[in-house]
Amino acid sequence: MKHILIIEDHAPMRRSLETVLEMEGFRVSAAENGRLGVQSAFADPPSLVLCDIQMPELDGHGVLKALRADTRTHLVPFIFLTAWGERHDVRAGMSAGADDYLVKPVDRQELLDAVRIRLAREEIREKSGGGFKPDFSSSVPLERLGLSTREAEVLLWMSQGKSDADIGLVLGISAATAKKHAAHVYQKLGVENRHAAAIRALEVLSGGE
Repeated sequence: MKHILIIEDHAPMRRSLETVLEMEGFRVSAAENGRLGVQSAFADPPSLVLCDIQMPELDGHGVLKALRADTRTHLVPFIFLTAWGERHDVRAGMSAGADDYLVKPVDRQELLDAVRIRLAREEIREKSGGGFKPDFSSSVPLERLGLSTREAEVLLWMSQGKSDADIGLVLGISAATAKKHAAHVYQKLGVENRHAAAIRALEVLSGGE
């Protein structure tokens, strides 16, 4: 069973995330501040960390730095939980080694998609003996799956855990249009959902086609 660690000082948000993830079959632990979160991660290394940015005692950046510096947790997928006004903090965090971010209040499906895709990437990396290094610099390799240029672009961002809204912003299209392209991708790849499509893309982008 995959273990998710939530580090969030806002109790209602923390409980909401716990409930959603536990209902999906994950083992969940939680901490109310960064210091306790780091202690929990070292004592029982999680499969993935969801971490708020602004917290007492130790903020999200401090948590990320501590986890990346320790051999027990340096490869654990790390997703920031952020408010809209903290986008500058997110950019700094991504540069420091965070894998992704989710904007609060977090949409249930967006949360599950981001978690499952990050866990899938880690599973592929482990199976490859650490040699898994997907190249996200271009969507062109994904066109070999029979996708149009736009569909390949959508799948590229989908494989990085982005929502339809995020993809729309990046590509300059509406979220509804991004969702429509995603549906075409599922059909052409013969898969049923975002998770399966992302795994197929990761295999191609890591040279495993």
